[in-house]
Amino acid sequence: MADSNTLGTVGNGLGSKTWIVKLALTNMTEANLGSIYAGMGAAGHTVAGSGTADGSAFVSGTTDVLFIAVQGAEPTADASDAYDVTGAVTTIEAVIG
Repeated sequence: MADSNTLGTVGNGLGSKTWIVKLALTNMTEANLGSIYAGMGAAGHTVAGSGTADGSAFVSGTTDVLFIAVQGAEPTADASDAYDVTGAVTTIEAVIG
């Protein structure tokens, strides 16, 4: 199958390759999210954006799942303590490009 980016003529501006990473952490806080974003940056990833599955706002201390669009270095899934945040789990949900 051809690269999916060559099949259409309209893009979304995400770049040549983007990974959608699912971050799961019970009652994640803004501090947790800041640590994870810093860890992603240190690992060579650029966070292009993030959001919840239903488009609701991130609520510190309440949100359990966030999807993060990552560019740059290829991320890896981490089943526990992702990016040195206790209890955080990351999975690769999709690769675009």
